[in-house]
Amino acid sequence: MKNTTKLMVVAMALLLAASLLVLPATAARGDEIRNISDGATIFVWEEDLNLTPINKTGGVVTSLNKYVDDDTSKALVHEIPVDEPDGFDVLESLVDGHYGVYYVETRVGGTGPAAYSETIRIRKPVMTADAVLTESVTSSIDGATIARTSNITFRIDAPLVGPLYKNNDDTQNATAKIEFTTPADGITTRFGGKLFEGIHVNKSQVFTDFVVPSAESAGTYTAVVKWDDVPTSFDNYAPNSNTMTFTLTTKVVSITSNRDSVIRNNNFAVTITGESLKDYYVYIENPADQTAKNPMFRPDQPKVNSSQAALTQMDDYTDPKLTNFKNVSGTGAILETSAAGTRTAEFNTTGSTDAKTYTIRVVDAEDPGKYDTVKVRVEEGDITITADGDRTFYLGEEITFSGTNTDTNKVWLFVTGPNLNRDGAYPYEVTESVDKSDPGTFKEVDVEADDTWEWKFDTQRFNVDAGTYTFYALTEKETRAGLSNVKYDTVSVVVRQGFLSSSVSQSTVAKGDSLFIRGTAQGNPSEVAVWIIGPNMIKSERETVEDDASFEYELKSDSTKDLAAGQYFVVVQHPMGNNKLDVVRTQAAAPTVEDWVDGEHVRIRGTEELTGTNVFKVLGTDRLQGPHAAQALIDLLNNQNVDDTYNRLTFLVQEPWIRVDAISDKYVGSTFTITGTTNLGVDHELLVDIKSSAFEPADKAVTGEFYGDAGTIKVVEGDAGYNTWSFEVDATAFKPDEYIVIVESIEADTTTTANFNVLEGVPATPTPEPVDPTPTPEPTPVEPTPVPTPEAPGFGALVAIAGLGAVAFLVLRRD
Repeated sequence: MKNTTKLMVVAMALLLAASLLVLPATAARGDEIRNISDGATIFVWEEDLNLTPINKTGGVVTSLNKYVDDDTSKALVHEIPVDEPDGFDVLESLVDGHYGVYYVETRVGGTGPAAYSETIRIRKPVMTADAVLTESVTSSIDGATIARTSNITFRIDAPLVGPLYKNNDDTQNATAKIEFTTPADGITTRFGGKLFEGIHVNKSQVFTDFVVPSAESAGTYTAVVKWDDVPTSFDNYAPNSNTMTFTLTTKVVSITSNRDSVIRNNNFAVTITGESLKDYYVYIENPADQTAKNPMFRPDQPKVNSSQAALTQMDDYTDPKLTNFKNVSGTGAILETSAAGTRTAEFNTTGSTDAKTYTIRVVDAEDPGKYDTVKVRVEEGDITITADGDRTFYLGEEITFSGTNTDTNKVWLFVTGPNLNRDGAYPYEVTESVDKSDPGTFKEVDVEADDTWEWKFDTQRFNVDAGTYTFYALTEKETRAGLSNVKYDTVSVVVRQGFLSSSVSQSTVAKGDSLFIRGTAQGNPSEVAVWIIGPNMIKSERETVEDDASFEYELKSDSTKDLAAGQYFVVVQHPMGNNKLDVVRTQAAAPTVEDWVDGEHVRIRGTEELTGTNVFKVLGTDRLQGPHAAQALIDLLNNQNVDDTYNRLTFLVQEPWIRVDAISDKYVGSTFTITGTTNLGVDHELLVDIKSSAFEPADKAVTGEFYGDAGTIKVVEGDAGYNTWSFEVDATAFKPDEYIVIVESIEADTTTTANFNVLEGVPATPTPEPVDPTPTPEPTPVEPTPVPTPEAPGFGALVAIAGLGAVAFLVLRRD
């Protein structure tokens, strides 16, 4: 207890000593206190604020409270306790990012009911800065290189502190200073001969006086704005501005190009470097008299004035070594540099621009002795042409020509070939009426932005015969005689007549079987016509040609089953170059119909008369029949006004039949093959059933056995005009007997039978073993000694075993 008493005495003594130390400090703070009134703005990091004047009712300020929507009837967002209203520090940790309006809580005597009649606003003293050219305060030099003769001003943006902060006497605003880090890593507030301290931040945006840093060393400087001499000391904690960086140099004018050389019809750009916001003359030395032969300034570039007025202004500048630049529009311009002292200008080139090296000069408009030059070479481009595939095409197919053109933005095409204009003919289409010898009508194709071009040419509309043709691609309009004046390339293609080949899947078809007419139609036709002519019938169909030029027409089993037996003619018709079937079947009531109609007349397309050699009738009493109709169709296709080609085919329709080849006698246990022929088509399914002739109904009380075989097979293609079939038989389980073979078509209505015998198997002749002359005596048999069978233990044995167990238990227990 005594020890505790002693400790308490010591603690009280220390507290007393501490209180003696605190009193003088409080007095010191009171000398710097800023009085805050109702509605005032205070800032994070301010110290020694006197909040007492806020209270108009005489109560004590106990806290600052922030509410949702600045409404005290809503939820409390944040509370800042006030322990010392006459010496309040706005600590960042207390505000915790909750800026805005706070209601001042006051209580009479410090403990009475809370009142919220006054408010204050808490802000953060943030500022930003920039270094700008005095002549244009929006032209930042941050990150730029400028001449030491430039006029520089610093801009400070403090939208909260500037208009809101004042001391008690309303005479002192917040102040700031600018610290510069020199190229030698020194730190100073003096720059360009001026001291940048005590800058009054009394507005949202403040500009310093300008300086001309001509006496400063060349190199890179950084600058940062800091709060300076703020009465309530948030300058010790508030953040500095952003850092600005700029480089001072003794600038001489210079010019550079983004390319040393460029293929004409492409652009290049030059960049000049000089003093900030200053005019410079830029022009091509000794340009060609014809404007189009020169690179020219791209129009409407900002701060690049290439107008005639600008050229007139430049006329005051003379250089005896240089001529003509002022007389050729677009080859000269006045460029105004940016705050950073630079400006970029773009030059256009075209296919007409001369291929040579150009010298581009920049001159100080005020001092012609300051200039620089850069050389750019404009080179001729090139052009290529190629054709897709193997460069062999059929009339009616489409050819895709493509290539590149790095010289101009257009490609001009013409073609030469058998009996075409030697200087080049327009690759015209039948529907176009042009003068084939006029270069102005040659095919024109645009070049894409990546210098590629493409043109699809439809040979179906190319009004020429089959042959070899050479296509020319040129960079400018020109005939074959003037190729030396332009860039060009060529590609040759072979154009062939369309080609047709076809065949029937089988020369003989059984009723009810399908027949396929297959072939290839070269020349890119969309379809072919298939005509089938026979006794009392003429059938005409269109069949689509696939992308690989193949086609397939199926005469289905539903159609063949009703056909009369006999010979049938097939004509496959190819539309050739015009991709139109020129021999069609139409109705008599519509003789001018141009499309295919399943009607009663076959005519050459466009024929209106119903009599004559251009038409024949296929229905009615006076119709042509069978071979005569087939010949009439061939005659129409052979007409000199018809370009279609065709193939002639035939096939026979027969009643379906199946034959079995002779079967010799077989033996039990053997394997053999039964074969035969048929006029049924390949892959036609046959059912083969082999039965013993002894197979008959039996008494179900008697065990019966089946001997035979059955299965399904497919017809395969034969070599002797008919198809074949075969069936494998395993006679291992057969018994000797006569067997019946029944072969039946699953689809067609036909069946056939045959017989064969299965005989007993012939045993193999045994090989005799060698005989020993001395007989071996037989051993005397020995009777084995019987072994007694052990009996299972009875009930007495179980008792004995139990007794032994008990004795063992007692012995163990005793131990």
